Amino acid sequence: MRNTSKKTKKNNQPIGVFDSGVGGLSVLIELKRLLPHENFVFLADQFYVPYGEKTKKELIKLGFRVVDYLSKYHKVKMVVVACNTSTCNSIQELRKKYSLPIVGTVPAIRPAAKASKTGTIAIIATPSTSKSQVLKKLIRDRALGMKVINIGCKNLENVVEEGKLQSEEVTKLLTKYLKGIKDSRVDQLVLGCTHYPFLKKYIRKIVGLHVKLVDGNKGIAKRTKNLLKINKIMNTQKRKGKTTFFTTKDPQKFTKVASDLLGYHLKARKVKI
Repeated sequence: MRNTSKKTKKNNQPIGVFDSGVGGLSVLIELKRLLPHENFVFLADQFYVPYGEKTKKELIKLGFRVVDYLSKYHKVKMVVVACNTSTCNSIQELRKKYSLPIVGTVPAIRPAAKASKTGTIAIIATPSTSKSQVLKKLIRDRALGMKVINIGCKNLENVVEEGKLQSEEVTKLLTKYLKGIKDSRVDQLVLGCTHYPFLKKYIRKIVGLHVKLVDGNKGIAKRTKNLLKINKIMNTQKRKGKTTFFTTKDPQKFTKVASDLLGYHLKARKVKI
């Protein structure tokens, strides 16, 4: 009886989800849609935003710090790294250090390559992801024989973080980074940063409707569900799960931007880690 009770308690523990900021909310949307009974703790490490301009060494250190916090203070049963940059630079080290299941977020190169009719795809990502060895390997392994245009987008993460989706700055940055795509043979555009799905309608205006926008968020949610089943830690409660939100910087600002992006009011708390 005691073992059953212990197992139930473990199963009802939350899943930790983290990103440098609000971008990871695009992953959280799919996680909650597929896993409505799970509890989530979302941490925006905004004190160090943007992750996309950090070095590999810095990103590993930041990853350890966040997972230590989620494990110690929230007793999470699993971690979802809702950030392409952090995944590409630190996922191997995180998995070596921690015994709990860790789900990463990598650019959806394979589905884009499979769906391409022209043999040419493009990826937009943060500068750090764009230059990472992990992305280069993904392109080599999953887009064999394809032409891949790899575009590093400095500051694009930041404008989403500020909630400036409809600003002139967004238009300028997207025009700058995507100008070569509209009249190219690209028919699949991979959104290689979790902040970018919030820019889909603005991206479509520039690249046109013939270019399909591909993100891996549904795939991340499916992978999370599979790992919960494999590890036998699916939540057993019948009621809807709870989500708590934390930021390492300004809770008022995060609350406002996140509420706008998610379409409902939430309240975040500040945490020092």
